[in-house]
Amino acid sequence: MAKDTNLKLRSQNIYQVFLRQHTKEGTFLSLIADLARIKSLGMDYLYLLPIHPIGEKNRKGSIGSPYSIKDFRATNPDYGTIEDFEKLVKEAHNHGLKVMIDIVFNHTSHDSVLIKEHPEWYKYKEGKLTTRVPEWWDIVDLDFSNKDLWEYLIETLEFWTTKGIDGFRCDVAPLIPMEFWLEARKRVQKINPNIVFLSESVHLSFVKLLRDSGYYAASDSETYKAFDILYDYDIHQEYLDYIEKKDSLNNWLESIIRQESLYPANYIKLRNLENHDQPRIASFITNPNKLLNMTALLGYLKGTMMIYAGQEYGVSNRPDLFELDQIDLTPNNMEIRDLIHRLGHLRKDQLFQTGVFNIHLQDVEVAVLSYENETSIAFGIFNVGNKKGEIKIPLPDGIYQNILYPNQVEVKDNRVKLSQKPIIIFSMKIKL
Repeated sequence: MAKDTNLKLRSQNIYQVFLRQHTKEGTFLSLIADLARIKSLGMDYLYLLPIHPIGEKNRKGSIGSPYSIKDFRATNPDYGTIEDFEKLVKEAHNHGLKVMIDIVFNHTSHDSVLIKEHPEWYKYKEGKLTTRVPEWWDIVDLDFSNKDLWEYLIETLEFWTTKGIDGFRCDVAPLIPMEFWLEARKRVQKINPNIVFLSESVHLSFVKLLRDSGYYAASDSETYKAFDILYDYDIHQEYLDYIEKKDSLNNWLESIIRQESLYPANYIKLRNLENHDQPRIASFITNPNKLLNMTALLGYLKGTMMIYAGQEYGVSNRPDLFELDQIDLTPNNMEIRDLIHRLGHLRKDQLFQTGVFNIHLQDVEVAVLSYENETSIAFGIFNVGNKKGEIKIPLPDGIYQNILYPNQVEVKDNRVKLSQKPIIIFSMKIKL
């Protein structure tokens, strides 16, 4: 955990945009018209997948992966000019949205401008450019033993910071030395002291695979030294096992509980049900009420919430990473959208930033989570299994208002009747 991380980030909400799939035009300027809608969801950050020119050599698909980058300091001409990008940033700020861009410093495309200018900045195997992950055959690895490379990349971060950027989502950051990220953070903070560093951490199995192969790979604990927020890929397998019906809900919830003792007390995890690399949650869960409960559970988990564009309407198709595959943002499912809106604003309460977080495991497929401080306590009851009956809840008997929906909830003998809709209730502590 970076020492100067602001705990308010726990109540922030990120909206992920794959620009070429987001609008018909797929440009910086065309996104401006959607900023008001995005902000209305309760979002705080607009996070853009890589905005740079895509390599043509060894390209995957006809358009290529945005993570195979030709020039770190230029914009993809299909998206628009740097001036267009600056206009988007300015308009986002005018709408109360901060802007985060994807940073991909582990590798470049095979035809990157750097290969010609600085071939010594790359990894080689038997005299040829190489990547340590064979499946990533459209990219080649940079060599971080070269400090001149460090300087170039840090200056690149400084360049984008001067364009008004508020945060960096750093692709496979644990594959790059933490010493580099610490130096980069220090330098960039001189321009913007409030800049946010979000790390795409990697799955535990991938960390071991790389280390077993003789490569560097940082653990989450190491990565927290330089980053404010980390993906929750350390427990992603448990999450997948649950939604794929291979293991229980409690197994996933127990892995979240373990994070409370594994990491610094002020740790922040990125909570998301889907992203550009992972299947849409609506492709697993077709029952509308189950989907609402999973969405509410996401918004109630301790950490920063991220929504992938289209998730708010229950979109089930994950956009292709290598081809044109526009997201259908037709507002067909306003109930999910309205729930995310309520969650986005609810999460701003101080209780969700610094309150004591607990998970109360149940014998049925229901998630019960609480936040507590000296003055109040909040319980979230998420019937993700669409169960009937009652559950135990440690609250005084009484009638409570469901914050998410216009219904009241009765607690009697420390028991609550399950609802098909998600429940969040608050209770003030009475001092005698």
